[in-house]
Amino acid sequence: MIEPFADGLIQPSSIDVRVSNLFSVFRNHTAGIIDVKKDMTGLNELVEIPQDGVFMLHPGEFVLGSTLERIAVPNDLVARIEGKSSLGRLGLLIHSTAGFIDAGFDGHITLELANVASLPITLYPGMKIGQVSFMTMTTPADKPYGSGASGSKYHGQRGPTPSRYFENFRD
Repeated sequence: MIEPFADGLIQPSSIDVRVSNLFSVFRNHTAGIIDVKKDMTGLNELVEIPQDGVFMLHPGEFVLGSTLERIAVPNDLVARIEGKSSLGRLGLLIHSTAGFIDAGFDGHITLELANVASLPITLYPGMKIGQVSFMTMTTPADKPYGSGASGSKYHGQRGPTPSRYFENFRD
């Protein structure tokens, strides 16, 4: 399930997704390092851009964004998100390592946005930014994302969600 859905998002073997108007920017002046064992959510600041506004992603900058669409992946499918090639040719990356979407996931996809170009890139709320493809699994997941046994830190996330990696160090 993808919502909001529009017929114009359908591609030959994927569904386009759009960027929302919410971005989570790093307040680098608040910490000297990123300690993966610690809750660093205070390092991020949520920025809301007006629907007719623009977010400027500067060269070398890394921010979190999210899809406008909520994605619910059935237990017998797995999904991948990739960037739009035309935006990649301008230097925009939409994920660092989080392109995989588990069976059972339900929520907005957090985008790991990076500008590897030498000029700023403008991002407009609602613009197509990526594409999600779905693959059928041979059998449904025994422990789908969101089940108590899977350790799902981001199930049901809304908007750009900072890292919860520190939860891996809890007993």
